[in-house]
Amino acid sequence: MFWQREIETMPRDEIRKMQLTRLQAAVKRCYERVPLYRAKFEAAGIVPQDIRTLSDLHKIPFTVKDDFRENYPFGMFAAPMEEIVRIHASSGTTGKPTVVGYTRQDLDIWSDLVARLATAAGASSKDIVQIAFGYGLFTGAFGLHYGLEKIGATIVPMSSGNTEKQLMLMQDFGTTLLVATPSYALYLSEVAKEMGIRDKLKLRIGLFGAEGCTDEMRAQIEENFGILATDNYGMSELIGPGVAGECELRCGLHLAEDHFIAEIIDPETGEVLPEGETGELVITAMTKQALPVLRYRTRDITRLITEPCACGRTHARIDKVRGRSDDMLIIKGVNVFPSQIETVIMGTEHIAPHYLLVIRRKDFKDTLEVQVELKDGTLLERYGELLELEKTVHHRLQSVLGLDAKVTLVGPNTIERSQGKAKRILDLRNEK
Repeated sequence: MFWQREIETMPRDEIRKMQLTRLQAAVKRCYERVPLYRAKFEAAGIVPQDIRTLSDLHKIPFTVKDDFRENYPFGMFAAPMEEIVRIHASSGTTGKPTVVGYTRQDLDIWSDLVARLATAAGASSKDIVQIAFGYGLFTGAFGLHYGLEKIGATIVPMSSGNTEKQLMLMQDFGTTLLVATPSYALYLSEVAKEMGIRDKLKLRIGLFGAEGCTDEMRAQIEENFGILATDNYGMSELIGPGVAGECELRCGLHLAEDHFIAEIIDPETGEVLPEGETGELVITAMTKQALPVLRYRTRDITRLITEPCACGRTHARIDKVRGRSDDMLIIKGVNVFPSQIETVIMGTEHIAPHYLLVIRRKDFKDTLEVQVELKDGTLLERYGELLELEKTVHHRLQSVLGLDAKVTLVGPNTIERSQGKAKRILDLRNEK
């Protein structure tokens, strides 16, 4: 299904022409209205007129998250406050939050972009949608809410948490589509399975985002709930959810190239990589009035797929994100992504899909402990089987990571569950 078929199936040469026109307008708007960008351009020795082709994009300096924090709260806005009708912000757990604004036109674009990805995933006006994202300054809940409402779906704005009530409403309201983080969807599916109510649910689609989801986690959610689970991609600095999303074929996330330009760079050097190579995703948001963003470093590691999808869509696709360059752990000189560990855990018998990575420093060296949860607590009383399982997990992790990590098996329901983004890392390196 398509929401905007003419745009979603546009020939690639027409997409590129549209991108250049919109890029030049965004560059001019940023230069004239945002002091940060004028300063960046002057430091780089360029002016808007230097952006004559799409290949000139690399001349523009990167935008990073610290730019938002240093210009807190409204220094990145390219529209006066009387035109701003909505403000969102990140959680700000590591300092000042990143603040983003929207004009009325921005909100219209945003809802269309979410309607586009939801329709591609199979959503329709017949769906009853339960949104289990937290409502508030976080863009996820409101973004999916208005986009799904735009296609005519019935919205249940449940917000996150209160798991038993979530499941009660799913039964009573006949919810067919769930919006949540994959980790919370997994937890909901486990509770539903334990309660023996899976057959009483009418769920058919999951629209998951806000955090990474391995193939193994997705398979577990689908098995527990009996649904089609799809990923969508976005971040507050760019617009929120709606930047990209999977169609029902799930062979990459379709990027809305009429609003965003994507590049892949070497995260170390910043150099643009050839088409098809894996590196850090950089995105330019061309059409936002309140907050156009030039060459934003997402820190997500992926690659771009430019050949048309079998679904008929022609826009480039973002391959499944492998991890984040700023979430990457370096342990004893080895690069470790949490997603690698999740893949091992999800594929191991008797192990629940919950884990915690504990990093410590001993004798000036970093160490990694992987705490994994057992499905069956009686194993804790069977020392021989427990020891064998621990060896199996240790061996598999060592094979995947090339690193000797300590494995600790813990009882069922020991590791804290999250109703939003899962907390996978406990960094104790600065503790004495």
